[in-house]
Amino acid sequence: MNTIHHRTQGGAAMLEAIVAVILLAVGLLGTVGMQARSYAAINDAGMRAEATLAADRLIGIMNNDYENIDQYAFAQKDKKQPAAALKPWMQETSAAIPGAGVDVAVMRGPTQTQVDIAIVWQRRKGDQPNRHLMTTYIMNPRTP
Repeated sequence: MNTIHHRTQGGAAMLEAIVAVILLAVGLLGTVGMQARSYAAINDAGMRAEATLAADRLIGIMNNDYENIDQYAFAQKDKKQPAAALKPWMQETSAAIPGAGVDVAVMRGPTQTQVDIAIVWQRRKGDQPNRHLMTTYIMNPRTP
């Protein structure tokens, strides 16, 4: 008598399918996490670019209005209103960078004026604030 012994898989295929689904889920979660991080990095880079453009615009405005350059000095911590010359730029910057804080320091020298523009913003509550600082020197137009 010939008896053939059949081996049953006993659920091995089901176990392989479950492991494959778990591995796929872990891979997809990793991909979603990387996409979220890359979106945050792109958003931060966009804000840094906006801060650079805003600071560059203010430097141009100050350079064209050198006689009144001291009026552009502004410190957020003083809780004062910005001078009339600075207000339009501040409104434009706040529209481009929501919640932006701005400090503008003007230090006159004998031949040039140092201007420090610091723009600070926070992407989300609880995150570390981002700070963009631009320092430039504007030559005194009366310097030979």
